[in-house]
Amino acid sequence: MGTNLESKRPRALETILWGGVAVAILDIANAMTFWWVYSGATPKAILQSIAAGLLGRDAFSGGAATAWLGAFLHFFISCGIAAVFYIACLRWSILFRKPVTNGIIYGAIVYLVMTYVVVPLSQATPVPFIPSWVLTSVIGHIVLVGLPVALIARWSASRS
Repeated sequence: MGTNLESKRPRALETILWGGVAVAILDIANAMTFWWVYSGATPKAILQSIAAGLLGRDAFSGGAATAWLGAFLHFFISCGIAAVFYIACLRWSILFRKPVTNGIIYGAIVYLVMTYVVVPLSQATPVPFIPSWVLTSVIGHIVLVGLPVALIARWSASRS
């Protein structure tokens, strides 16, 4: 296991697709679990809430089609999150050489960008302040978004 990561870089396709898949599954599971426990929201409603970022409130009357659109958008955004980390790794190899520290930092950054930039610029209705959701979301972005992307980038670099 003494691979020298100094001269290696993560592979684009591995990092972006596997990172995107991991983030999409883990993040949506976090959201679906929280909202089901908190308010009884269905997985369909959670996926439609993602589509609402593009379609507004009409997403909730679109049935399965808007739920599938929400699933696609979630996967697309998740791959974008992994792609940004991959691109940053090309510039700063420390990001994948120290994946735990940098994954935690990246997860926190993703939370801030999604909460204070992406969602406000979308058509989605903002979620009211619910302390348990904020805590779940911050921890979720750190553990279920930032860490997996960073660990997958490291894994990919070790294979190159």
